[in-house]
Amino acid sequence: MFDGKRIIAIIPARGGSKGLPGKNIRKLAEKPLIGWTIDAAKSSRYIDTVTVNTDSVEIAEVARKYDSQVPFFRPDELATDSASSYDVIIHALNWHTEQERLFDLVMLLQPTSPLRTGHDIDRAIELFFEKKAQAVVSVCPCDHHPWWANTLPNSGNMGKFLRPEVLQTNRQGLPPHYRLNGAIYLADIDFLRSNGSFFGAKTFALTMSKKHSVDIDDIIDFQLAEFFLDSSRRSI
Repeated sequence: MFDGKRIIAIIPARGGSKGLPGKNIRKLAEKPLIGWTIDAAKSSRYIDTVTVNTDSVEIAEVARKYDSQVPFFRPDELATDSASSYDVIIHALNWHTEQERLFDLVMLLQPTSPLRTGHDIDRAIELFFEKKAQAVVSVCPCDHHPWWANTLPNSGNMGKFLRPEVLQTNRQGLPPHYRLNGAIYLADIDFLRSNGSFFGAKTFALTMSKKHSVDIDDIIDFQLAEFFLDSSRRSI
């Protein structure tokens, strides 16, 4: 709870994963991937309830071992590739409302961001209240500046590949750009219901480090996360 507002964290973890089968419970440094996000959420000073939203009995068993609530199983229509995170969140919030479990803010924490910390989570909540925001979404600096990228015509001609101002500026002189990192989505529940999205005029960015922004989609991402975890342990 923060400033009298109750906060629920929802961790969506679908059983099916085409890119990396079983990734949500695959071991990352001897801990199931989803365990990292559960532990981060439970270490927050402000989150009141941590829940895992899944269609998988196996994921539910792992989540409960890490002391997360799994109050219900996700219905089949919300366990497909086409199901949106928004629909999953609203379905979960409706279930809690029916059980008279009421919250003011909701935080979506995807298990594919295992290096996000409880401190990152608390910074997002503090920023929400500092800015009097309706939502906060996490970002990180772009790995490669987007001005150095463009589409290509079928011919492969690069005559208009770079904008003129890029040709006259070195890399250090380009304005900083940021990308969504998928780690934290926080919103006022009434705003989210009415807006249908986390993005609006009063949505603010929480900037996170690249290291905490690893988003696991394939085995290379897993290896990168393992490298960062290993290097952190060696620096202690």
